Amino acid sequence: MSDYHINIFYSDEDGGYIADIPDLQACSAFGSTPEQALAEVEQAKAAWIAAAQEAGKPVPKPRYRPVIYQSAN
Repeated sequence: MSDYHINIFYSDEDGGYIADIPDLQACSAFGSTPEQALAEVEQAKAAWIAAAQEAGKPVPKPRYRPVIYQSAN
């Protein structure tokens, strides 16, 4: 089973780490460490999916993969 890709990067502007899930529009979180940002975005993902389901909106399947992971077929 595949799961959503998560980007984690350091933001000088924010002074901490940002984690985001490209497949889920505006699903991101902040943490002072990469691990904290990951834990926060996992909670944000669960809330995002629950809110979409409650509103009757579609939840996209995991599709995004960075170019580095895509095969050159």
